[in-house]
Amino acid sequence: MKVLHVAAECAPLLKTGGLADVLAALPAAQRQSGVDARVLLPGFPDILCGMLELEPIGRLPKLFGAETVQLWRGALPNGVPAFVIEAPGLYDRPGNPYADAQHHAYADNHRRFALLGWVAAEIAEGFIPHWQPDIVHGHDWHAGLAPAYLRARASERRTTATVFSVHNLAYQGLFAASCLGELALPSSFFHMDGFEFHGAISYIKAGLFYSDQLTTVSPSYAREIQTPEFGCGLDGLLTARRDALTGILNGVDEVLWNPATDAALDAHFDAQHVVGKAKCKHHLQAALGLALAPRVPLYGVVSRLTEQKGLNLVLECAEEMVARGLQLVVLGSGDADLESGFTHLAKTHPQAVAVRIGFDEALSRQVFAGADVLMIPSRFEPCGLTQLYALRYGALPLVRRTGGLADTVVDASLENLADDSATGLVFERFDASDFMAAVRRAQVLYARPVLWRAVRRRAMGQHFDWAHSAACYRACYAAALKSMSAART
Repeated sequence: MKVLHVAAECAPLLKTGGLADVLAALPAAQRQSGVDARVLLPGFPDILCGMLELEPIGRLPKLFGAETVQLWRGALPNGVPAFVIEAPGLYDRPGNPYADAQHHAYADNHRRFALLGWVAAEIAEGFIPHWQPDIVHGHDWHAGLAPAYLRARASERRTTATVFSVHNLAYQGLFAASCLGELALPSSFFHMDGFEFHGAISYIKAGLFYSDQLTTVSPSYAREIQTPEFGCGLDGLLTARRDALTGILNGVDEVLWNPATDAALDAHFDAQHVVGKAKCKHHLQAALGLALAPRVPLYGVVSRLTEQKGLNLVLECAEEMVARGLQLVVLGSGDADLESGFTHLAKTHPQAVAVRIGFDEALSRQVFAGADVLMIPSRFEPCGLTQLYALRYGALPLVRRTGGLADTVVDASLENLADDSATGLVFERFDASDFMAAVRRAQVLYARPVLWRAVRRRAMGQHFDWAHSAACYRACYAAALKSMSAART
């Protein structure tokens, strides 16, 4: 089976979130299972610079305002074959791939990502000699037009099925209806039964409406997005397509995320030999200027600083946490109010709170390794990779019961402690009192070393490798091919 993944970013070349990690790991896992998985990416500067063994395939027509469009073939750093669209007029911009230095979305994003979907359709119809995918697998709104372009062509001749994955439904790729004339799609597609969304064009709705099969990144999130609370206005469509929708949990590359070998750490450890974790905690405290207090529980945050991630709850409760004798480390960036709030907190309590605004890959791993508790109190969370990394590194996840967090963390309730199934702390309501109750429960558990060590050992023994996810996607691809064949007949 041949699969073309279509996405806007891929680690380690370009990463703004968990999508990039998935695009690095999933195709690699699929190739190990015998699937010929390849990746199509826009030619952003960091992607072009990081590709290996680039060679030209051919030029494409001038479309979507690009003066030149060249398709290249190469490989990702992990060896996965990849195609890159070089269109300097659309993609050759420094920094964030979606917005300028003032965080304003580029005015031509509708054309930039229309080109991505259009090239995917060209590849599906044989543009590349000797390689034509059976499946085009689009990821998030940036790839939403790929199935639309394929559907707009002669459906009776279509031999490539489509799968569309939602990594975060909140980001929808909405553009004014006036952009329709620039997209090389029939005007009939601008319809409620199409990609029209409250008078605008929705790229994510195009992916959801026109694809043969749909996936999202956890079973719980697949159920949640069919409700008004989490459906972002698309719950009706998702409910109508529920038979085509599957929740497949993301995985972790257990080679790259391994505290026994991680080069970013000052000491190494595993579930059976945890002395190195105490050393990592000491090094983290020292590096960040915190009090060197081995018996004080250290709570960490590695996240975008947004309300969606629940960081307003952490900030609201931070003074109480400090008063209770806890330490807090925050690494991330995002909302200006949250950034300034956490920065002020660190200045007020320099030995108890350390804040680093921005993202640092090595430091993030050091926080996972040094923290006793890793907090992910999200309002909603499609899957979340942070809690999976925390489990690997023995930082008990403290999470809200939502989306992938609910699917991956088992609460340290009395009954779960009794049967040795607990792996973290879980709270229900998105409010400060419920969050703080979980913080206190973690503190009580930490004060009981035998129980704490048992939960940590259980947490570190969890496995969320990509092999299982890759098998689930293969079943989804088979369903997509069957659905496409049924539609043709």
